[in-house]
Amino acid sequence: MSTAIKKPVDTPESRSRSILTDLRHDFPASLVVFLVALPLSLGIAIASGAPLMAGLIAAVVGGIVAGSLGGSSVQVSGPAAGLTVVVAGLIDQVGWPMLCLMTIGAGVLQIAFGLSRLARAALAIAPVVVHAMLAGIGVTIALQQVHVLMGGSSHSSAWQNIAALPNGVLHHELHEVIVGATVIVILLAWSKLPARVRIIPGPLVAIAGATALSLVIDLHVERINLSGNFFEAIQLPHLAQLAPNGQPWSTDISVIAVGVLTIALIASVESLLCAVGVDKLHQGPRTNFNREMIGQGSANVVSGVLGGLPVTGVIVRSSANVAAGARTRMSAVLHGVWVLLFASLFTNLVELIPKAALAGLLIVIGAQLVRLAHIKIAWRTGNFAIYAITIVCVVFLNLLEGVIIGLAVAIAFLLIRVVRAPIEAQLVSEEAKHWRVDIDGTLSFLLLPRLTKVLSTLPKATDVTLTLNADYIDHSISEAISDWKTAHEATGGTVTIIEHSPANLVSAHSSPPKRHYVSKSGPWPSRRDKQPDNDASILDGVEEYHRNGVNTLHHHVPELIDPANPDTVFLTCADSRILPDVITASRPGDLYIVRNVGNLVPTDPAERSVDAALDFAVNQLGVSSVVVCGHSSCRAMAALLENGGNSATPMDQWLAHAGESLAAYRDHHPARLSAMSNGFGEVDQLAIVNVSVQLERLARRPILAAALASGAVKVHGIFFDFNTVHVHEVNGSGIVSSAQPLSKQ
Repeated sequence: MSTAIKKPVDTPESRSRSILTDLRHDFPASLVVFLVALPLSLGIAIASGAPLMAGLIAAVVGGIVAGSLGGSSVQVSGPAAGLTVVVAGLIDQVGWPMLCLMTIGAGVLQIAFGLSRLARAALAIAPVVVHAMLAGIGVTIALQQVHVLMGGSSHSSAWQNIAALPNGVLHHELHEVIVGATVIVILLAWSKLPARVRIIPGPLVAIAGATALSLVIDLHVERINLSGNFFEAIQLPHLAQLAPNGQPWSTDISVIAVGVLTIALIASVESLLCAVGVDKLHQGPRTNFNREMIGQGSANVVSGVLGGLPVTGVIVRSSANVAAGARTRMSAVLHGVWVLLFASLFTNLVELIPKAALAGLLIVIGAQLVRLAHIKIAWRTGNFAIYAITIVCVVFLNLLEGVIIGLAVAIAFLLIRVVRAPIEAQLVSEEAKHWRVDIDGTLSFLLLPRLTKVLSTLPKATDVTLTLNADYIDHSISEAISDWKTAHEATGGTVTIIEHSPANLVSAHSSPPKRHYVSKSGPWPSRRDKQPDNDASILDGVEEYHRNGVNTLHHHVPELIDPANPDTVFLTCADSRILPDVITASRPGDLYIVRNVGNLVPTDPAERSVDAALDFAVNQLGVSSVVVCGHSSCRAMAALLENGGNSATPMDQWLAHAGESLAAYRDHHPARLSAMSNGFGEVDQLAIVNVSVQLERLARRPILAAALASGAVKVHGIFFDFNTVHVHEVNGSGIVSSAQPLSKQ
């Protein structure tokens, strides 16, 4: 007799309870975001050269319109630092009223992107170019605002701002510097304070503190002037105002068209990248990118109509929203309502804020856009030249030209990497005069110079085995190899060509070239490929192995029948996606693999399974390394984060052994901070902390004490990221670097 599982009944009462439950989280989160957004919106308006109320209008519209219509449940929108350089330049060229009209046009374009389902296309820009663009914007903002902090005014270009720095330092206004420096010091110190103190937003504390200081000791500083109240600032652009300096605005059509496209593209990319980043911070619904684009476009249309700055998704506000516990879009909407109420009723308080205080805030924001983690990633991935060229061009040319040049350089690097197939010639047997040449990858005419150079170095009258493993071969390569083969054999040598892929030399002569792909299983043929309905059993797989896999493994028979001689204990999670032999470049027999849920080393004396494996591997097999391997998207860590190991299920009872890891994560273990700086989400942060904690446990293990003390055994931690298929080394402080394949000690 089966029992049907009852689904919750969707009734008005249950929906009401759900809304009230969410509101208990969204209401306080909206207040936190409001306190973050208020000073940032004013500062961005100043940096953009726009009316101050334009920043508050954009914050209101971004919260209410984008929050209501967008596709992200927790993203918060408003004026963003990423557009300040573009907006400031356009205001100088075409004037503020025309900028409002251009914001409307950009919004219409964004709505078209969303309706045509092209939103994801904006994500095609290389991340390194986006990171460098943001860093360039940050440098530009800092160079501008440092002059305001010293009591002067910013200049129109980075060159002029740099050239004017010595004079600004020599003739600074001390009162302005004191106020701006106070903001900077508070913001830098705020991140070091305990989490319970940091519930109050740092920007609010810094601006309020600097303002209070300027009033208490009566510093003569320049303050904000809003020139009217919120509703007086709302007005439709007048056509008579659209021409700057009384000149016909039709002459600026090209500037206007490029400006509209620039605002639309940058706002779209920044919003979508922000949505991707925020999705990594919470476990709720994922972003609908096309709907998000429609919401962002609608907000820009409304903001332009009302006289506000362009609107984008903002990572600072969005991450604060998630950290404060927001669950739905209601938090973003309410934050817009609070900004509206404050801007309408308390404008006198805003006019007490010194301009130097906002300059200090903007300098810190600009510096934070230059992220060390992005620089490290660019360096590790070989993209530092792209990063450096882009940031220099953004700072010293302009944002649009800098991004275009950065993309061009990134595409050039991509072409070089795609066509730069590895070619290796090696002497197999000097006595037999036998050479082997291995060529892998994409073989196009661009490879001809290197290919012919390598082939020309092979001695005459030798036996050559040419091995091709190509996904693409064009006619020029096929012809070059054929000509060389004929010439080499004419000297008395022999040429044997072995081809391991569907792309072959013969087809390059008989049909247009095309790229060939390996099966989705890669080097691991799967029984499930034969039967997509997943009915293929293990026994079916055994039969497939006997048909096609025996010959491959046959070469390793001596290693398998000899006594086990592993050099490493590999403790990893039970997750079926982890391939220890592959990610450590190990042969059969090199690793003594121990798996359990969450790659844990239990401290409970009653749980001795890991101790038994360590005892046998270290004392009987003589291994020289013990490795703890965690991984991304670990469901065990997700369950631990959600339930805290307090559930009665067998899995949660087992995860109680990871309680120390959860406590270390909540106490901001250095490994968590390291993982955050490398862009990992909460579950992956906990997984990296867990590896560090298990390493600490191994170091205290009595069964390993003697071997560790003598240096006979070393302990390592690694973290496998499925998203990048990259392996990171982990120690007690977190991620160290890209780990190299583990080798025998």
